[in-house]
Amino acid sequence: MISLILDNIRSLYNVGSAFRTADGLGVEKLYLCGYTGCPPREEISKTALGAEEVVPFEKVENILPLIKKLKEDGYTVVSLEKNNSSINIIDYRWPKNVALVVGNEIVGISEEVLKASDCVVHIPMIGIKESFNVASALAIAIYDVVSKT
Repeated sequence: MISLILDNIRSLYNVGSAFRTADGLGVEKLYLCGYTGCPPREEISKTALGAEEVVPFEKVENILPLIKKLKEDGYTVVSLEKNNSSINIIDYRWPKNVALVVGNEIVGISEEVLKASDCVVHIPMIGIKESFNVASALAIAIYDVVSKT
């Protein structure tokens, strides 16, 4: 099972894209944390194209208690972020139950969330940029989970 945690995502279009990707790849639930916007919003609907009406979601103010609860429920919490200890997603073996965390488009995932995570993975980049747009990155990562499990 795959759950997706969006933490402090500022673009409602990225949130809508997350709903659409979640629907297309079988994510069981979205957790919209911090100031991440949630439906109903026109901007979310514009990119979700109805997926926001069928993919279960929950608004959560504080991500840390959510991470603790998901771990207690048997999920491995994996943050998608590049840092000195992150694992290349190509080499990562996904667990059966995963909660994937994606963070803010500018500052990424907070240090406290990274520390609370079981693992941190990154998507290797070829060009001059160091990261993908959050909507693209989560689609790549979720597809990787689905294709390897």
